[in-house]
Amino acid sequence: MKVLTRLSVAALLCLLGTSCSLLEVKLESGIEPLPQEQLNMRVFSRNFSRSFYSIVEKTADQVMLLSQSKEDSVFLQSNAIMWKIYSEQALQRTIFQASPVAAMIDTWALTAQMVEFYGSGAGKDLFGTQQALVIEASKDLQLQFEHTIEGFIKADDLTKNREFIEEYVQLNPLTEMTFSRHSAFNDWLTFSGINEFEAVTTFGSVPEVMSDISDRMAMIAEQLPKILGWKTELYALHSNINAEEIQKTLMSISDTSSRFRELMAQSPEMMQSLAVDMRRELSPLLQQLSDSSDDKLAQLSRERQALELMVKNERLALEDMVARERLAAAANLDDISQHTVEVVFQELTQTVKSLTLYFVLFLLVVFFAPLGLGLFLGKRMSR
Repeated sequence: MKVLTRLSVAALLCLLGTSCSLLEVKLESGIEPLPQEQLNMRVFSRNFSRSFYSIVEKTADQVMLLSQSKEDSVFLQSNAIMWKIYSEQALQRTIFQASPVAAMIDTWALTAQMVEFYGSGAGKDLFGTQQALVIEASKDLQLQFEHTIEGFIKADDLTKNREFIEEYVQLNPLTEMTFSRHSAFNDWLTFSGINEFEAVTTFGSVPEVMSDISDRMAMIAEQLPKILGWKTELYALHSNINAEEIQKTLMSISDTSSRFRELMAQSPEMMQSLAVDMRRELSPLLQQLSDSSDDKLAQLSRERQALELMVKNERLALEDMVARERLAAAANLDDISQHTVEVVFQELTQTVKSLTLYFVLFLLVVFFAPLGLGLFLGKRMSR
């Protein structure tokens, strides 16, 4: 009862917030809206969720009805209830993603995984003689979703994406009825060669985001009582609690919720008074929030200017240091060049002197040595 009351109050606050002019928050006009194709993709994908819930619940109830007279009825009924609980929770996680493309790919992968799980995977023996009903329902959901997205994807891309789904299911099969799995979107980006930073460029405008949140709240408010009821029924199935009493309690909660909605619909004066009170109470808070935001923005602007000045000063100091180092390097280069020239000329002078001495010795050896030897031999022979 408390959960339903909180959800009703939250939904009421959302409705009042959208209708109250003082609660409007103007954002900067830099937000890109979602493309029309992705908006249509989001609408039709979420419409598929209602068909998913209907088919799963109808098939699970049929399995429970047919298994009541069998010895393994408790086992089959437990599996049918868990199928309703965990499959619908898994669908909520996949279909209510911020990116419509991610939601479409992941929901498609979930339907294919469910077909494989009940057809030939770990869950092929969970429903006994009623297994064919579950397999048929799972295949029907997959075909229905593929038919839904045919209007958004070209034939070539559809074939390519179907190949990815088949490969993903083979590599990531479901292993238990809790449908523990990881999102297929990142694997799809890798398969398609798309950079993850370029995959999602915008989450939509403010009205689109608010509409997305409203859809999620509405779906949670609709599914939460049913899931709580199924979990209670599952608990009662394995305990001594009377299921009829639980059903009566759930019916009482549903009736109370219905009367509360009727009261809201039949009391517009009270709703108007509540809206006025909320406007009066929330206006100072919003004004304080606006003032605080302005102060923070002004402080951020001052800090940015100080940072720009510091960077400018550092850059000027760096330029001066580089200029000084350049001048010092140029002076050192002149000294080094002069010293190099002096050393080269000294070495060149020594080399020239050595060559001259060697040349004189060469002349003495080549020309004067034979002449002296001849004179010496001639004198020796004359004696």
